[in-house]
Amino acid sequence: MLTAPLTARDRLIVALDFPSAGLALNLVDQLEDRCLWFKVGLELYLAAGSSIITSLRDRGFNVFLDLKLHDIPNTVAGAVRAVSSRGASLLTVHAAGGSAMLRAAVDAAAAAPDAPRLLAVTVLTSMDAAQLAGIGIAAAPAAQVLRLAKLAASSGIEGLVCSPEEIALLRAEIPGDPLLVAPGIRPAGAAIGDQRRIATPAVAIAAGASMLVVGRPITQAADPAAAAEAILSEMITSTEPLMQAVTL
Repeated sequence: MLTAPLTARDRLIVALDFPSAGLALNLVDQLEDRCLWFKVGLELYLAAGSSIITSLRDRGFNVFLDLKLHDIPNTVAGAVRAVSSRGASLLTVHAAGGSAMLRAAVDAAAAAPDAPRLLAVTVLTSMDAAQLAGIGIAAAPAAQVLRLAKLAASSGIEGLVCSPEEIALLRAEIPGDPLLVAPGIRPAGAAIGDQRRIATPAVAIAAGASMLVVGRPITQAADPAAAAEAILSEMITSTEPLMQAVTL
């Protein structure tokens, strides 16, 4: 792992939420190296398999494999072992899977050569208090995020995925300077879509986010490269947090 001051370009992860490798790599080409990280989610991974990770790595990019693993401990451990040799740098598991599942994932990653760093997903950014209540969780989103974040940290996971709204809370409450990755990023004036708990790039970075995941505001823009440049510029407006060291 490397600890160093990172620039906005280092901190931007573009979400390749496409149904084929061809469409995803076409977007990568349009961005012309404006970012160093790409997210491969469930849709693209099921469509293209591990070859998309290889293609991105061969082009010099880092891969955030966002599979949100959530199953019994033995199955999740096996899944972590299965993807550890594929070349991804980050991999998500669901904190809601519980401590036994999280520890099984941590142990599997520790025993695998070149395993990705694990990130625990807390509460999806598409969920608000009403949706949490609908699945029997009476706590407010921030309280539930903090509960799951503490569970993940105590289980040995050093990175978290949470909405920008909870970044400052987690910075204050979770020890050890965790890697905090924030989806739900929307530039001012952008369509919200199915997201609920969101923030602009500048606000998320100022709150203490380590990295930002941006999808549709870039991938569905008429000019993706220009959209990425605008987001990078907005991130740079928070200069002090950008100079903080982040462990990758």
